[in-house]
Amino acid sequence: MPDQDASVQIPEEPGGLAYSRWDNEGGAELSGGESASLTKPVPSVVPPLTNTELVQLRIRVIALENVVISLLAQSSDLQLDRVRDFAAYISPRPGFTPHPLTIHAAAEMVHLVERARHFRP
Repeated sequence: MPDQDASVQIPEEPGGLAYSRWDNEGGAELSGGESASLTKPVPSVVPPLTNTELVQLRIRVIALENVVISLLAQSSDLQLDRVRDFAAYISPRPGFTPHPLTIHAAAEMVHLVERARHFRP
């Protein structure tokens, strides 16, 4: 992955504050009808992940990948075809700029379907 600025700015658009509350209340307001964003200051920069957090994130991604493979192994051929179709859909279309991470994600989706085939009855 290319080096990018680790800080993520919270959007300044109208829905930005509501989206920032999704972590704790799904965007819900406090019981008094007062918005959560008005009672607590919203941090302007998300701190970078520590090495321990990155390792835990990797472990969770591996676990989720294995769960997806086990679910795909029990899926019908129609459902597997839909995953492939969706991977083709998110791949760059003519006239659009190809994004390397999107291309890689689409390839990984197809790869997960192929790995699941090894566990099908």
